[in-house]
Amino acid sequence: MQKDAGKDKDAQVKDLFKIGAHFGYSRARRHPSTGEFIFGYKNKTAVIDLSKSLEALEKAKEFVQKIASEGKQVLFVGTKNEGRSVVKKYAGFIGQPFVTERWIGGAFTNFKEIRRRIDKMKDYRAKEKAGELDIYTKRERTMIGIERTKMEKYFSGIEDMEKMPGAMVVIDSDFEKIAMAEAKQLKVPIIGLSGSDCDIRFIEYPIVANDSAKASIEFFVSELVEAYKAGKTAAQTAAQEAVKS
Repeated sequence: MQKDAGKDKDAQVKDLFKIGAHFGYSRARRHPSTGEFIFGYKNKTAVIDLSKSLEALEKAKEFVQKIASEGKQVLFVGTKNEGRSVVKKYAGFIGQPFVTERWIGGAFTNFKEIRRRIDKMKDYRAKEKAGELDIYTKRERTMIGIERTKMEKYFSGIEDMEKMPGAMVVIDSDFEKIAMAEAKQLKVPIIGLSGSDCDIRFIEYPIVANDSAKASIEFFVSELVEAYKAGKTAAQTAAQEAVKS
């Protein structure tokens, strides 16, 4: 879902209400850190102040645009069911790495080992294409196929991530605690679409909104993707102008 150019903030808020982006969790489940984003409660359920969500989104977009202009990657992480297809689709639009299956422990903190396994996956691909797997027995080829399928499942989305990304976008920061812990350890800035139950204290760019409805997830992810495209385009234009001058 893309917001129309020129739409004022009130119109954007109305659009977000229509897709349920304002729905939070019960008062009992609300994390104290999200307090400033809560407009009130209806039937004991938190109602998120979407005007503040949009303000947070704009700050995150400015940062993503800057990252793109510097030629850095953004890793999108969405392993909960509602966000998987959205993350894969939109990250693919801009050729950025993504994780939609479970986060593999050490994906950041043991990056060299992960790269070694990705290289092995690529080697299997190349050998299969060249017919070089024919030298193995049927049983060996079966075992290689099983191993490769497993590696493709978990690593195909990050195979072009040669170094640490400039930022990480997570869908439901509470759900992606392991990924976030590794990002914090290596000082990778986090942009988190977070429900009212999430602890947002350690997220550089928290966006509090419904993180379980697909339409809400798609809106915020698509906006971040557009920001990345804008930053990349601006950098390319500036480089072309520099060459001309």
